[in-house]
Amino acid sequence: MSDPSLQTTLLLMLAGLTAGWIDAVVGGGGLVQLPALVLGFPHAAPVQILATNKLGSICGTSASSLTYYRRVRPDLRTALPMAGVAFLGSLGGAVLGSHIPKSAFNPLILVVLVAVGAYTLLKPDLGSATQLRFAGHHHVIAATAAGFVIGVYDGALGPGTGSFFVFALVGLLGYAFLQASAKARMANWATNVAALAVFIPQGAVMWRIGLLMGGCNLLGAYLGARTAVARGAGFVRVVFVLVVGGFIIRIGGVVLGAWS
Repeated sequence: MSDPSLQTTLLLMLAGLTAGWIDAVVGGGGLVQLPALVLGFPHAAPVQILATNKLGSICGTSASSLTYYRRVRPDLRTALPMAGVAFLGSLGGAVLGSHIPKSAFNPLILVVLVAVGAYTLLKPDLGSATQLRFAGHHHVIAATAAGFVIGVYDGALGPGTGSFFVFALVGLLGYAFLQASAKARMANWATNVAALAVFIPQGAVMWRIGLLMGGCNLLGAYLGARTAVARGAGFVRVVFVLVVGGFIIRIGGVVLGAWS
């Protein structure tokens, strides 16, 4: 496959920077990065696009996970089991995804996103402070169950995984948005590793552009994580609503045939 032009490469790098920032704050950077790769490589196989996106994303999630850990100190007793089970779920999802038509998921994803967005808007205090809904091993079980389900989804399809992790941690477990974002980045890092473990042996990664985008994604993620920590849970909530709204418009357009 021929290398993209300098202009296309610069636009892809800008997309990686923007995606890294969004992903670090609340998840959903794929809303920017995946379409950019599709436009930049119109003749690439879908697996190449997905694999290259994961390479770029893992650079960002590595940086944001470290930044959140150093500045927010999330409880690893929840974050690590959730990430571990999400890793296993993503492995299974990546295998499952090759046998399921992804177009069948769009209507279901749209319904879930509308429900998530409406629930967040109708509960203005949601995620403003940590009020855990489970205690002890019940808390870990709920976190790992959510991690597994979202991990399978990420391996099989992927769009909005980080945002779904954040919502599960806020809506199901009762974390504030900032704490949820910190834990979500760790879980999303694990699902990216799992997906690459499937894609790299297939030779699907476009390494040159993936590493260029990854470097920009890393910088964006570092800046995004610092912004989220400095601005707090209220800021993260606003970005979360905007990103979910963007997903609804994008996927809703696909379902209604407004664009492919």
